[in-house]
Order: sequence, then structure tokens, then C-alpha cells
Amino acid sequence: MANKKVLLIGIDAFLIDFSSPEFAAFPGLTSEKVEAGMKMTMLKLSELGFDSDLCWTDFGKTAIQLLTKYLTENRYDYILIGAGIRMPPNNFMLFENMVNTIHELAKDSKICFNTIPTDTMEAILRIDSFNSVAKAL
Repeated sequence: MANKKVLLIGIDAFLIDFSSPEFAAFPGLTSEKVEAGMKMTMLKLSELGFDSDLCWTDFGKTAIQLLTKYLTENRYDYILIGAGIRMPPNNFMLFENMVNTIHELAKDSKICFNTIPTDTMEAILRIDSFNSVAKAL
């Protein structure tokens, strides 16, 4: 049986000004911490039998173009949209466009959400567990 495949979507951490008011909800985060957290998450997911891709985007239209590329070239069981996209009010339209792109191009994928980079794995496992229980019913 093939490994389940996960797409992790987030704003490229090195494009984020973590001192700005819109990222105040993430005290103490730095680009380096976000990057390290995502690499660790991908390693842990691999150890649990998941294959994962990381889709670092910008804040603009190329984000949707990049997401479209990932979704047309691969099939994903789970797609995680990071908190850095969902939570800052200025990213509302980007988040909405991403959800609609996923809905259009990856209808069978389950969407999940983290609250910080370090709980990404828990979000994926939560949805995977729910999906497994639902299938058993």
C-alpha cells in the first residue's frame, strides 16, 4: 500500500516580517524557527509513513499559481493550510483563493489546519484518524 501523501502550504518564512502587527499572534517565531519546525514535521511524517511536499508561497498571485502546479502534478490525501496564511487578516483573500483552488483541483483531499508550525503533525494525524474512523462506520 502506498504512503499517504500530504501537501503543507505556508508563506515562505523568509518573506514574513514577524515583528509586524499581523504576525503578533505568533510571539517568538522567526523564519529560522518556522523552517526548522517544518523540516522536523516532514521528518516525523515520513517516520509515520506519510510522504510530504512543502509548498512555500508568497503573499500574491504567484501563490495560487504555485499551488495549482502542485495540485495538478500530484495527488494528495491531506492538504494543510498553515496558520500564517489563515490568521492574519491581510491574507484573507489569499486564504479564500487557496481553499477554492483546492476545492476545484483536489476534490478528494482532506483539508486540515495547524495553529503554529509545531502542531502541523497533530493536525494531519487528527484528520487522518477521523478519516479512518469515518471509513470504518
